[in-house]
Amino acid sequence: MYALQHPGLHDVLWPVANEQIWMITLIYVAMVGSLMVSYTKARAEGLGLECKTGVLARPERVVILAIGLLFGVYIWALVILAVFSNVTAIERMVFVWRMTHRSASSEATRATAGIQEAVPINQPDMSAEQFHPSTAGGANEARESTVRPVPTSVPPFGGGVQTEP
Repeated sequence: MYALQHPGLHDVLWPVANEQIWMITLIYVAMVGSLMVSYTKARAEGLGLECKTGVLARPERVVILAIGLLFGVYIWALVILAVFSNVTAIERMVFVWRMTHRSASSEATRATAGIQEAVPINQPDMSAEQFHPSTAGGANEARESTVRPVPTSVPPFGGGVQTEP
């Protein structure tokens, strides 16, 4: 909004003309880079990886932006944010790709070497009938008399809780 409201924007330290266009472009690139840094970290954590790589994490971006605004060199702060936040996002993407590629290649190596996951050998076959009270015998029959049916309808949809006789 500031860049749009000030068409005659002029920074003494900025060597190129048309500061307004440059500033709007830098704001857009910096925003995309900052969002991608956070997004790649969230996606990595969703995969179970800890992703703290990169040059500009959130605290560094906030400090750079604050310094740029306080000292009036906001366009240079935007240049730094635009460049290094995108570099950080790319670094994180490469890091996640390498980690997932490494784990996929190690799984493929184990599969080709004939290594299998640990499977219990002497485990008896547990079927669903052993756990159902009406088919299993022994101790479950004693508990069957104390088990009460659970209401299955939800009050707003079924007209109230219905109990079975």
